Amino acid sequence: MSRSAKAQLIFWSTPALCAVTGIAFLLTAWHAGHPGRGLGALAIMVVFGVVLVLASRRSETVRGLLDRRDERITRIDLLATAVSGLALTLAVIVGAFVEIARGHSGAPYTWLAAVAAVAYVGAVVVQRVRG
Repeated sequence: MSRSAKAQLIFWSTPALCAVTGIAFLLTAWHAGHPGRGLGALAIMVVFGVVLVLASRRSETVRGLLDRRDERITRIDLLATAVSGLALTLAVIVGAFVEIARGHSGAPYTWLAAVAAVAYVGAVVVQRVRG
């Protein structure tokens, strides 16, 4: 595969994932008896993918996030992903505390926190062994 073809494949993978995710939402909602909700979710995901492609024509940052050729923007994306993961993990932990304080088991927040902890420890171990 040539560099240009690989770059195009990488660029279009995010908009394609938006469409696939939208279809998954549609099928899931349809199965649950809410086809309108599924069509709405599909529309949102497709519009988001189209907005990304259109924004990439004018924004160096969006283009860099989609094509992964700029190391600086890729690093920014990695740090933003880490901050997002930290914020989500903290929200899950707070949700667990709130549910436990209400006298409930803390689920589903406790198992979401466990998934985050296992993923974090696994990533640390894998990165440590690799490098």
